Amino acid sequence: MLLSILLPVYNEKDTVVQILDSIFSVDWPIDVEVIAVNDGSSDGSREILDSVKGHYSRLHVFHHSVNKGKGSAIRSALAHASGEVITIQDADLEYDPLELVSLIKPILQNRSDVVYGSRFLRACDSPRAHQLVNKFLTSLSNKFTGLHLTDMETCQKVIRREFLQDIRIRSNRFGLEPEITAKLARRGARFTELPISYNFRSYSEGKKITWRDGVKAIFSIIYFRFFD
Repeated sequence: MLLSILLPVYNEKDTVVQILDSIFSVDWPIDVEVIAVNDGSSDGSREILDSVKGHYSRLHVFHHSVNKGKGSAIRSALAHASGEVITIQDADLEYDPLELVSLIKPILQNRSDVVYGSRFLRACDSPRAHQLVNKFLTSLSNKFTGLHLTDMETCQKVIRREFLQDIRIRSNRFGLEPEITAKLARRGARFTELPISYNFRSYSEGKKITWRDGVKAIFSIIYFRFFD
């Protein structure tokens, strides 16, 4: 069995090599490949990825000529993924790839089809305002999907490929999270949540999601429940 780690990269020159080193130093229980998509970076991330791709035997690198958004990068990565199990890992240092080892176990044991890593099942160091927004969006999503999640907006989602392969991802930016959640719920996937750690970074450190994305997420939750 193969785990495909989808790695969207946008202006992460200071962290992308560190996250790749972390991924490939993990003692994975199954084979792993990394599909990195440089989403039109302008800070040198493209050149860094091209320079290191020969150092990792299972790293595949692709480029967008312009920035299209995280959802678009995930679509591109998914088109090149070969694994029976799919996960997403951001190229910053907010999420630790080591956490994915525990997240894939329920799938390997056939106890789940989808596993979400929840930042709120442990003490979370993100600002109170961010936590409140995330919890509001998760609660709203739960009302429309019938799920009982604590962290719908988490990046670390591990999914059986068969539940993703027929889903057409339409979101180009951070609407990706509620869209995938709604469509997986409608497909009847078995969900599990497990606690993960989280290292919040500030906007001065490169955080990209804004309050506008939160507003758009509300519309995404409603739209993808009823219209797509």
